[in-house]
Amino acid sequence: MKSELAMIAVHAHPDDESSKGGATMAKYAAEGVRVVVATFTGGERGGVLNPNLPNRDHILANLPEVRRAEMAAAAKLLGVEQRFMGFTDSGFPEGDPKPPPPKGSFAALTPAEAAQPLVALIREITPQVLITYNESGGYPHPDHIQTHVASVKALQMAADPAVLPALGPAFCVPKVYYERGFSLARLMAVDEAMRQAGMDSVYGDWIANRRQQRPDEQPATSRIAVADFFDARDAALRAHATQIDPDGRFFFVPRAIERAVWPWEEFDRVAPPPVPGEVETDLFAGQRE
Repeated sequence: MKSELAMIAVHAHPDDESSKGGATMAKYAAEGVRVVVATFTGGERGGVLNPNLPNRDHILANLPEVRRAEMAAAAKLLGVEQRFMGFTDSGFPEGDPKPPPPKGSFAALTPAEAAQPLVALIREITPQVLITYNESGGYPHPDHIQTHVASVKALQMAADPAVLPALGPAFCVPKVYYERGFSLARLMAVDEAMRQAGMDSVYGDWIANRRQQRPDEQPATSRIAVADFFDARDAALRAHATQIDPDGRFFFVPRAIERAVWPWEEFDRVAPPPVPGEVETDLFAGQRE
């Protein structure tokens, strides 16, 4: 019997879902949870980041279609549903000072405009869990920061019966999380294990920068054991062939080491407020009855 549990994972571009919580989504999908990835943009202003990919000129000329096909392949590998929210990639700004986002792009929208399709999706799916980015977006891409802003706004709007009633009955998502990604604790644990195995440091510079930028980084509120789903995550990452270099950082760490020292993906629960000192091991805790 299919579970009535549901999760929405909100992301900025195709490939973000695989590099940020992909194993967790695969785990819950395998358990019968309805997992829906909401992708705000199509990654239209991205480039081809895989230096080994042939036919680069053809790919660049057809990048929106190529990235949609990659997203469909990755979603199938993770076992999830995926919906595009219909906005255009803002691109990563270059220069000092950085230029404003292009007119009409995702990052140029008001929070309410950016949130509207996610409001509709929340009311349609009525998930117990929603995962999105924190205030920094994970890194300072304008679409990632806007994803946080739009997600927070959508949660507020979806719960208000006076807002956009044509999009369906109001619904308040019970549990909301920020994706944690590469915490300092994770970087240090993996780096030390690789050194002990006689391998070169992978994250040395990253660790030094993180200690300087976030000296007071707190432990995650939630750790989900997902070692059995690293293969699905990796396959989904590789499906985004324009964006993921198979010889790049995501694949430097031997999976045997990763499974031994860091078999989790981490999240920070923001609603309801976490219990201080408690580490949650199931995003659906309290929602299964």
